[in-house]
Amino acid sequence: MDPEFVAMVARVAAGEKINVSRFCDEHDVSRDRFYHYVSRFRAEGAAGFTRRSTAPKHHPAALPARVAEAVLRARKELADEGLDNGPISIRWRLEDAGIVPLPSPSSVYRILREHGHITPEPRKRPRTRRRFEFADPNGCWQIDGMEHYLADGTKVCIIQILDDHSRLDVGTYAAASENGADTWTALQQAFDGHGLPVKVLSDNGLAFSGKHRGRMVELERHLAARGVTSIASTPYHPQTCGKNERVHQTLQKWLRARPAAENLVELQQLLDHYRTIYNNRRHQSLDGQTPQQRYDASTKTSPAGGTQAPSGLTQRPVSATGVVAFTGCSIVIGRRWAGHTADLYWQGDRVTIMINDTVARQLTLNRAVRYQPLTSQKLSGKP
Repeated sequence: MDPEFVAMVARVAAGEKINVSRFCDEHDVSRDRFYHYVSRFRAEGAAGFTRRSTAPKHHPAALPARVAEAVLRARKELADEGLDNGPISIRWRLEDAGIVPLPSPSSVYRILREHGHITPEPRKRPRTRRRFEFADPNGCWQIDGMEHYLADGTKVCIIQILDDHSRLDVGTYAAASENGADTWTALQQAFDGHGLPVKVLSDNGLAFSGKHRGRMVELERHLAARGVTSIASTPYHPQTCGKNERVHQTLQKWLRARPAAENLVELQQLLDHYRTIYNNRRHQSLDGQTPQQRYDASTKTSPAGGTQAPSGLTQRPVSATGVVAFTGCSIVIGRRWAGHTADLYWQGDRVTIMINDTVARQLTLNRAVRYQPLTSQKLSGKP
């Protein structure tokens, strides 16, 4: 309030004769506003100068208090269950409970903010929807391992397998570590329940892929034998397997809300329960469908008969005894190539060894033995 305005209102309210019109012209104030404050001052004294709220006195569209109570209750229930408890998830919980009127996600957000459950972040960068997904169920599965700890502090591994199209959890397996044998067991169980995928996408962990190391690991050989193509993400680029990275967070949150398992058997029981909940709970990225509904909505694709095994090119030095080490095997090519660098072109277990544009040896690796002796086949070219 302008001090001169306050003083003039008080003097006029007290009965002093003052030229109000001139004062209003000089201070750019309407006479109506001036006498409005005179009336308020006579009725309330100095409190009449306090600014009044401009909010409407009646809110015909406001949600009943019981709806706000239901929102807060749903938020706590979801948090206690270790489930996502954002506005959309809360609204779905209220819809399932038959709450009427059903608040919009923005109304749920407002209620949470007013009760201190959400801190607004106006400068937070909004998410952009730039997701890629395979067109059909079983077009690609993502597989990855996640560290976990038992009740006694023992570190174990949880292997999660996710269908890229539907986000369906096709297999969550409790393993002692991230190793090839347990990974293959987890995949076999998923095959039994959902059939074979066309591709399996993983990161570059040694249990999953040797592609970027110029070799094949046991898992890739098993997949190739079944006609399944194995692909690996670019090193240091976890976004490629982003769906699996995100579902790790969901599982970790769910497990933290429960007592830690004593052993792998108890952990597997927890994981089986989690899969049932996750696969039948609505998913925001699926427009409100559950992963199971999305998976069942389309015809499943399967590997084509002509799927090729993984292939690649790598270089290896030739030892003084004429041996090249490759994927756990010692391949003999002859002492005359000692000291050279060999180019190995491989697909599956088939290998061609080139030195200075000369074929030094062609063979199919015998995985039953480590040492691959030089056969009597005629070697082409000269050193």
